[in-house]
Amino acid sequence: MTLRISGTTKLCCIFGDPVEQTLSPQMHNAAFKALSLDMLYVPFHVTPDDLPTAINAIKAMGISGVNITIPHKQSVMALIDEVDEQARLIGSVNTIVNRDGLLTGYNTDGQGYLKSLTGETGFDPHDNSVVILGAGGTARSIAYNLLKATASRVLIANRTIEKAEALRNDLRSIFPEAHIDASGLNIAPELSQADLLINTTSLGMMGKGGAHPPVDISTLPPAAIVSDIVFKPLYTPLLIEAEAKGHKIHTGLGMLVCQGALGFELWTGREAPVEIMHKAAVDALEDD
Repeated sequence: MTLRISGTTKLCCIFGDPVEQTLSPQMHNAAFKALSLDMLYVPFHVTPDDLPTAINAIKAMGISGVNITIPHKQSVMALIDEVDEQARLIGSVNTIVNRDGLLTGYNTDGQGYLKSLTGETGFDPHDNSVVILGAGGTARSIAYNLLKATASRVLIANRTIEKAEALRNDLRSIFPEAHIDASGLNIAPELSQADLLINTTSLGMMGKGGAHPPVDISTLPPAAIVSDIVFKPLYTPLLIEAEAKGHKIHTGLGMLVCQGALGFELWTGREAPVEIMHKAAVDALEDD
């Protein structure tokens, strides 16, 4: 693909630590090309210490939009001008829009996840029980959207139980009538009642967590769906074991594409070419 870059080309990017695993440049650049938009997307490795400087650079360099990924989704909130109401409630930002020097933060993770999950598996959160592994920014966004969609119960399970309890308390303040619990990772009894298990941790990501699932899934009901937000590898140890046991599985690729499409629409005001973004992500995975 020949890139035509000029003084009018608008720049979008991703800030993270690490960013080597990202497929966002392939997705967004394919989308920009499909819609003949004079825009370019690049990744930037930004450490926590350098995040304030990087945020200032958005204004100084006139960057149009930024994706925020691990580990900056919560810490970035104090560094930008405005935070969308839903992102404020979630307590996490994954997308920044620069409107004439005013930086506004949004969260498309949970919306993108739910759109992907529903579209690919038919799962309806209403009156269903969900177990979420992890208590970080993505877990916050997914839990918020599941509770908004009236899931009957959400359990936050995390290796550090204090983090799970903190997220539980935050969610209870938003959804005081909802059934929200927290625990460590010894959750065999809770899994026996689950309709959906979601891994939001980096365990299973290439180079992390070894060859074993983060939890024992032997007590999961046969009809339960197992979902993993990791997309590289596409089939994590958790998903491989779940599929072998007969569970319907949901990979992280759909969430990546759907949340990215929502961010694309915030930056451009145009409907995202989702199929083109999906193909670009699949092609990039196959090239690795």
